[in-house]
Amino acid sequence: MRGYHPLLATCAGDAGGRGATQLLHSRLRGGNAHTARGAGTFVAETLSRTRQALPADAQGHQGRITVRADSGFYSRTVIRALLGAGALFSITVRANPSTRAAIAAIDEDAWAPIPYWSTDGTFGYHDDGTPVSGADVAEVPYTAFADTPDAIEVRLVVPRVRPTPGSQLALDVVFDYHAFITNRDGDLLAVEADHRRHAVIEQVIADLKGGAGLAHMPSGKFAANAAWLALSGIAYNLGRWCAALAGPGWATATTATLRRTLFAIPGRLVHSARRLRLRLPDNWPWQDHFHDLRAAIAGITPALT
Repeated sequence: MRGYHPLLATCAGDAGGRGATQLLHSRLRGGNAHTARGAGTFVAETLSRTRQALPADAQGHQGRITVRADSGFYSRTVIRALLGAGALFSITVRANPSTRAAIAAIDEDAWAPIPYWSTDGTFGYHDDGTPVSGADVAEVPYTAFADTPDAIEVRLVVPRVRPTPGSQLALDVVFDYHAFITNRDGDLLAVEADHRRHAVIEQVIADLKGGAGLAHMPSGKFAANAAWLALSGIAYNLGRWCAALAGPGWATATTATLRRTLFAIPGRLVHSARRLRLRLPDNWPWQDHFHDLRAAIAGITPALT
């Protein structure tokens, strides 16, 4: 996508960031666009279309939306859009004198180890009784965008990571900090872990490039490439929906895998008894899943007509 700079918004799937991750919105921008250009209106559009798609309960209420984003979305216009839609958020902040001062003021006793290495929420321990962890986290009250009309009181959550021993970063700093702001309540470790899971977007980007046609833009015309981005998003979502219909074992399959196993099956059209028939191999390894997918799609056809 040389020369262009798209914005992408995805639905994160299940609580672990897996499952039916869908593309909610995309917008193509010129390659010379500032990182935050158009982010506010992009977020507002995404929240609006998401609200329209969310089911309501018997009283007409809808669940609250949580938005997780990287530092490219740390701007006043984004915060304005989020608050206007009543959304919860956690957004990585760009380092600035204000955040550096807030981090420096955190007492050493306030840091808690992050249990990266445990699968059940428990720690392993060193001989001295301290938990085994690659990083720590602390929080401090913080006023984002102070001295502006959009000033807001938030939690500044600050994970810190020890540099890899022997790396160039280890020569200069003791810790590397990756702070984010949030208006979410809840346990500090749980909020930090959930924000970290927003990295699932990297898997979507890789899938869009590897299987849905975004490895290269096909044209020198911006409008044509914007249309290509939209079509690639539609193709990606169709693939995710087919994966969901094919069964639970396909939830994490990439678009390239779906194309190789369920979409691009070798076959030929033949005439038989004055009818056109599609002949497929009778020993295709994924034929049962293919038949399940066809049956599931046929079952929803009446609802689409």
